[in-house]
Amino acid sequence: MKIFDPIDLKNYLKSRNLRPKDYMGQNFLIDEDALNKIVDAADIKKTDTVLEVGPGLGVLTEELVKRAGKVIAVEKDEKLFRTLENEMRNTVNGSATRIVGRLPIRAAQTNNVLTLFNQDILRFHLEKELNGPYKVVANIPYYLTSKLFQYFLEQKNKPEFLVLMVQKEVGERVVANPGKLSILAISVQVHADAEIVALVPKQSFWPTPEVDSVILKIIPKNKNPEIKDEKLFFRIVKTGFASKRKQLKNTIKDLEMLKKAGIDPSLRPQDLSIEQWISLYNHFEQREKSLT
Repeated sequence: MKIFDPIDLKNYLKSRNLRPKDYMGQNFLIDEDALNKIVDAADIKKTDTVLEVGPGLGVLTEELVKRAGKVIAVEKDEKLFRTLENEMRNTVNGSATRIVGRLPIRAAQTNNVLTLFNQDILRFHLEKELNGPYKVVANIPYYLTSKLFQYFLEQKNKPEFLVLMVQKEVGERVVANPGKLSILAISVQVHADAEIVALVPKQSFWPTPEVDSVILKIIPKNKNPEIKDEKLFFRIVKTGFASKRKQLKNTIKDLEMLKKAGIDPSLRPQDLSIEQWISLYNHFEQREKSLT
């Protein structure tokens, strides 16, 4: 349901005995311009299947249903889910809606436009409900951001792309270049290309969060053939970032490996490019193979 006036939104929530839950990161979008930007960035067509995480009151959901062939919306909050169920029955004209409550999750495929799930997205049976191409478009709960990146980028059936509203600081970290890289940036950039589409000021939400947001677009790419053992790769990365401000020679003790990879031991972990991390990993992997 689209309510862009904060006073009207407060009254609407009060009338339904609802209140935003801080611990679930509930900040409702009240900016129509920001709504249009996130939908436009997804370039949705009638042939598309779209997965929305945390639909809340359905502001974004309504727009997705208008444009997509199929929408699956997963809402963890049971009271919001029930409210959304009622609103969608009234506002989605001509669109069949299938409502799925708590466990057990039904995995039957339907031709309905909208399917609502009352479920934690991290426990959602994605492979059963989505066995073809899909896009993820969502104003996500910010406390879930890193886990959602991992969840979707590690799926066998990865989305075509993700268009997500995230905290500005997180978005900037994800798209960072060498000099400002972090474990988060590396974990995303190894699996995908990412770009910031637009800035969304904090006043675009109610309750007003403490920080601004950005619309982030993430496009998964094919698995890097050079990284055959991701656990080893990220173990090396995490070792390097064990003390971010220290030089690599203080965290990765094997200076010979750094030199073989052509990496200056006096560099700090955030200074290395993705390619340099892969090169370092390759030398460690080769040594492990030689020992077996």
